[in-house]
Amino acid sequence: MPLTKIQFQPGIDKQDTEYGAEGRWTDSDMVRFRYGLPEKIGGWTKLITPTLVGVVRDLHAWTDLDGIRYMALGTDRKLYVYSEGTAYDITPLRAGSPVSLTNPFTTNATTTVTVADTAHGALVGDFVTFASFSAIDGLDMNAEFEVISVPTSNTFTVTHTSTASGSTAGGGGAGTANYQINVGLAASAYGYGWGTGAWNVGTWNTPRSTSTVTINAREWSFDNFGEDLLATVSDGGTYRWDTSVGTGTRAAVISQAPTSSRFVLVSPTDRHVFLFGTETTIGSSSTNDPLFLRWSSQEDYTDWTPTVINTSGSFRIQDGSKIMTAVRSRGAILVWTDTSLHAMQFVGPPFVFSLNQIGANCGAVSVHSAVDVNGTAFWMSQNSFYMFDGAVKKMPCSVQDYVFDDFSITNQPETYCGLNAEKNEVTWFYTSSGESQIDRYVTYNYLEQVWSTGSLARTAWKDYGVYEYPYATKYSTTATATTPTILGLTDGASTFYQQESGTDDDGVALTAFITSGDFDIGDGQQLLHIGRGIPDFKNLVGSVDMALTFKTYPASSTSIIKTSTVVPATTKFDLRGRGRQANLKITSDALSDNWRFGTLRLDVQPDGGR
Repeated sequence: MPLTKIQFQPGIDKQDTEYGAEGRWTDSDMVRFRYGLPEKIGGWTKLITPTLVGVVRDLHAWTDLDGIRYMALGTDRKLYVYSEGTAYDITPLRAGSPVSLTNPFTTNATTTVTVADTAHGALVGDFVTFASFSAIDGLDMNAEFEVISVPTSNTFTVTHTSTASGSTAGGGGAGTANYQINVGLAASAYGYGWGTGAWNVGTWNTPRSTSTVTINAREWSFDNFGEDLLATVSDGGTYRWDTSVGTGTRAAVISQAPTSSRFVLVSPTDRHVFLFGTETTIGSSSTNDPLFLRWSSQEDYTDWTPTVINTSGSFRIQDGSKIMTAVRSRGAILVWTDTSLHAMQFVGPPFVFSLNQIGANCGAVSVHSAVDVNGTAFWMSQNSFYMFDGAVKKMPCSVQDYVFDDFSITNQPETYCGLNAEKNEVTWFYTSSGESQIDRYVTYNYLEQVWSTGSLARTAWKDYGVYEYPYATKYSTTATATTPTILGLTDGASTFYQQESGTDDDGVALTAFITSGDFDIGDGQQLLHIGRGIPDFKNLVGSVDMALTFKTYPASSTSIIKTSTVVPATTKFDLRGRGRQANLKITSDALSDNWRFGTLRLDVQPDGGR
């Protein structure tokens, strides 16, 4: 009997049924499509062994005038800069630090130490570094601590790694306390406090049991002003890290800039600094308007108030409820609200910039949900994917229901879009329903116009360019960070990876699979019998398992699975099975496995019903 060639179209199709998706792939994990063929994705390795405090929400790479490369990493709790194999803590200090204190420590023969500081302003989870104090009950307090509790506005507690030898009220002598900026949330959450619901629908002075108010997670946004880093913390200040001062210094607030903004961006050629979702009155956070944007005077990130002798200015966008994101594109800065798209162009004095709406009902879902690829923008909205190449277009998506029917509404603001230009891929990392952190991805190959899905959890991503490989981060809620050394540190740590490095998960086998839709003969009029097959792989390393699943009907609750292991030397495999239809699943799960699948030839024969 002649062999039958079984071929499948590139891309994952989750919109159809398994039987209706004949000739297509229906499910995958850790698999991409290139040149029309499915292949296992590249692996990753840790860049540095130490882990970082908190969940990384943005990455930004640049090179200084001396050719030294840097990567900024912003978490819900810290700000880091990575350079030459080391991550440095450059988290800004709060205004007023350092604070001089005298005998602030109280011990109680445990590891808990109470610190007295009038109107300290610290929150649970904040970080404080003590210096120049004397030891108290055997405890050296000259270290960085996490604030564990805040009993009063004038006291807070920290945890030491050693137990105090006694109990002393008010000791330690004279020294200083450096408070870092307040930490944010690791994940977006519903607010249940006063004012989060309609009037008179609950009992007075009790928290709400339901809510429609979301408190967003801490986000960072980065850009360069020359060789220096500009960093804006969501709903907070904008900071500058001066590369010429070195990695031993912290980022410092730009005191002249607005004190409450959503994110930052520097215009490409004219060098105006933009702050989006910012204050209508500079220095007054209570005037923060989510639809308001400001730009500084040209070449001066300290000059924000418009005058006749500078080029600073502002706009307010009318369509939407908040500005979500902005990216530099061909000839314009594209600005998204939650409902619309706008193009901002430099036109020179006296107006400096023009702002035109170019799309409606096409808003972005998060601060980092859009990317520009050679003048074409791709982004994720609350329920669709879009592109702009001169016109706004809703992208046909063969996995749309799979993504958006299981998309966490609460955690949409953490969605992160990453570009992998070498593989022609735009990937959105997002949180599925019921989860609190990113756990899935959906990838679009913009050259071949195909989609794939999987479970790779990356909270931030930076494409190659400054560095030779893409870099990304993964967060664990149960791991404790190791850099910097912090006493009493609670769990929540990020690992920093180099992507497309090898074939494994940092030395652990990376499991990858892809599953086809059902195929039959004669539109299922006859049962089929498969006796043998000839595999076709390119660059197969290690082994893969090829499984054929046979069913009599699409809705059958029982099926027969026949599996054969294929190695580079395999010329054919024997699989004897029968059914009205069958599908193919390819799986690899051992160290160093790598493959690209071509076509499949099977010995398919009609069979009887007995």
